[in-house]
Amino acid sequence: MLRAAHVILRGVMVAIVNGLRYAVREGESTMFDAKKIKTQIVGWIAEYFKNNAAPETKAVVGISGGKDSSVAAALCVEALGKARVLGVLMPQGGQHDIDVSYALCKTLGIAYVEINIGEAARALYNGITASGLELNSAATFNTPARIRMATLYAVSGIVGGRVANTSNFSEDWVGYATKFGDAAGDFSPLSELTVTEVKAVGRELGLAPEFIDKTPIDGLCGKTDEDNLGFTYAVLDRYIREGVCDDQAIKEKIDRLHGMNLHKIRPMPVFRLQGED
Repeated sequence: MLRAAHVILRGVMVAIVNGLRYAVREGESTMFDAKKIKTQIVGWIAEYFKNNAAPETKAVVGISGGKDSSVAAALCVEALGKARVLGVLMPQGGQHDIDVSYALCKTLGIAYVEINIGEAARALYNGITASGLELNSAATFNTPARIRMATLYAVSGIVGGRVANTSNFSEDWVGYATKFGDAAGDFSPLSELTVTEVKAVGRELGLAPEFIDKTPIDGLCGKTDEDNLGFTYAVLDRYIREGVCDDQAIKEKIDRLHGMNLHKIRPMPVFRLQGED
């Protein structure tokens, strides 16, 4: 859940969001110290692996060529060294921009494997239709993401790894993630950063614009993320961090999406045994 407040400290307005402080100047968006946050995340990843893995354990990162997987992989390289990061490319049939994924792995100097999930998805769809059920958009949109996560865990089991979750705060806020798909993972370095902040950390890491600023496409139906959402990440990020949205209809849509999708980011409800009276 978003925990936010605006207070005045020593004459400066400060936004406090999930425990992080951001100085806010009049007429400007919330400032973000990308260098500081990058250093904190790198230290956090290193500490996570120290406490939850063997010295040789690898970070297993699904590489799409987009900003989130690029930044997450780069952070893992800084925290663990390139020998302990394994990229996994998972096209579904053909992928028009897979060269960006290859380029990222080469830039970071990490090993990678490529596993095409096209046949697995088709086999599952065929089994579903053979059962008498009719596929719909919810199934065909979310199933590939879940197959990809199953693939990451299979690879992780083979190499002895921990799966990186690459979701960001903006996508999680409006439910633009697949439950038990790209929303899963063992550790999540970016889940409290908005899209704007992820990009800032990427620049601090020295990543090229092709990895940070590439137009995000869902990889499933061919539309951009912003086409699917109906608003830009810039608008969403400003609303999340500052509570400001100039378009009332968009504000209401964001609020509606957030409420509808809270189940994706909250723990699974569990029935608790009650003691006898």
